[in-house]
Amino acid sequence: MTITLDEDVYDGLYRTVGKRHMSQFIEDLLRPHVLGDSLDGGYQAMAADAAREHEAQAWCNGLASDLADDPSPQPGKKGDHEAR
Repeated sequence: MTITLDEDVYDGLYRTVGKRHMSQFIEDLLRPHVLGDSLDGGYQAMAADAAREHEAQAWCNGLASDLADDPSPQPGKKGDHEAR
């Protein structure tokens, strides 16, 4: 198969993914539009990956802990930093 692209689009594609990865990049973009695949299958596969889920949960917990420890004032929250 041969496709025609605007030269600027081709140049951007080349810079972004490189010559050896163009076909896969284009296929990945087109697949859900032409085969009707939804993201559901991908999300289900990720959720079934226990190691990945454990890592994601640990990351979320760490982020929540970081936010709880953040001393910066929160919008709409009253505290000692406000002038009275």
